[in-house]
Amino acid sequence: MTRQQVEFLFLNIGHFLDHLFMLVFATAAVLTLTREWGMSYAELIPYATPGLVAFAAASIPAGWLADKWSREGMMAIFFIGIGVCSMATAMAQSPLQIACGLFDIGLFAAIYHPVGLSMVVQGRQKTGMPLAVNGVFGNLGVASAALITGFLIDNFGWPSAFIALGVFSVAIGLAYIGFILTRKRDAAAPVMARTPISDNNLAEIPRQILIRLFVIILFTTAIGGLIFQSTTFALPKVFDERLSGFAVTATQVGWYAFLVFTIAAVAQLVVGYLVDHHSVRTVFAWVAGLQAVFLAVMFQLTGVAALVVAIAFMLVVFGQIPINDVLIACATKSEFRSRVYALRYIVTFSISASAIPVIAWIHGGWGFSALFLVLATGAAAILTAVLMLPRTGSFIRTAPTPG
Repeated sequence: MTRQQVEFLFLNIGHFLDHLFMLVFATAAVLTLTREWGMSYAELIPYATPGLVAFAAASIPAGWLADKWSREGMMAIFFIGIGVCSMATAMAQSPLQIACGLFDIGLFAAIYHPVGLSMVVQGRQKTGMPLAVNGVFGNLGVASAALITGFLIDNFGWPSAFIALGVFSVAIGLAYIGFILTRKRDAAAPVMARTPISDNNLAEIPRQILIRLFVIILFTTAIGGLIFQSTTFALPKVFDERLSGFAVTATQVGWYAFLVFTIAAVAQLVVGYLVDHHSVRTVFAWVAGLQAVFLAVMFQLTGVAALVVAIAFMLVVFGQIPINDVLIACATKSEFRSRVYALRYIVTFSISASAIPVIAWIHGGWGFSALFLVLATGAAAILTAVLMLPRTGSFIRTAPTPG
């Protein structure tokens, strides 16, 4: 493997871990902590909110530090920091203590998206497939959270999930530091963060189009973040309620969630290919429209039908992820791209943080049927915004310059 391929592998593992850590509590709360601490699901899950707030708020300083100091250094801090905080969270004895641990995890988890995605697109002429492959790893982290956590809960108790994953992340971090030090000693190896920058293509984008593009990106990622966080966080509980007779133990619930998320991850590869070869506006419109349809259909489904439709709506929810990142990569200069990604994700994750109390409120009052109708309405709003993208699509098909 080349050095660039090795670094891409580390970045993919980082995306896997980032999403996995942010969803361990979702499974633990559903399957164990509600019983151990004598709390309802609606009472317990709001304690995840501090972690999601930190996940959003820390993106801006993380992106700024990466652009000004070192992207590689920030990635090393990500691996080590999130692992140590995860192991510390395993010692929580109360909901307040676990909320503090999740807050610390969120602080370090915030590093990945503004830093990792900037490194993924550096020096690439076509960004759709690299972002899609990287996105698949993130989705596999989402998928594996329920499976791995469920297995560890059934066999070793909920703290083991935080401990085992923390140890693994620290080990990966140490390996990444070794890789970076080895590469720096090789004077002939290019350092991605210092690649000469040329942005001649960006000057061709009219200012009005650029402003409209970023408004649409921020709006669609905000609503998309709400849909993504709501579906991924709530799915284990949805299966717990609607797959009665199919999913009884924590491991079984985890397997079904893993099945849905893994199949859905394929959508990012398809969308990544499509946005590299076709109009982003058209692809985005189909993705948003199908989200609205499938989420509405899920209204009161149970059993096998619920499982099939869950796969369908997660396919298009995951499929949206690389689209906005491709738009940003094509419309921003390398020297501040981490900060632009940080802005994109602080909007996404700030809205995502609101998903937890929203889920608790809606589930407590009306159940998941009402939640799916709310999310379907949000998807329809995304479709409306996407139709306002410029029809030509010429500027979003222009590859970003190296750097």
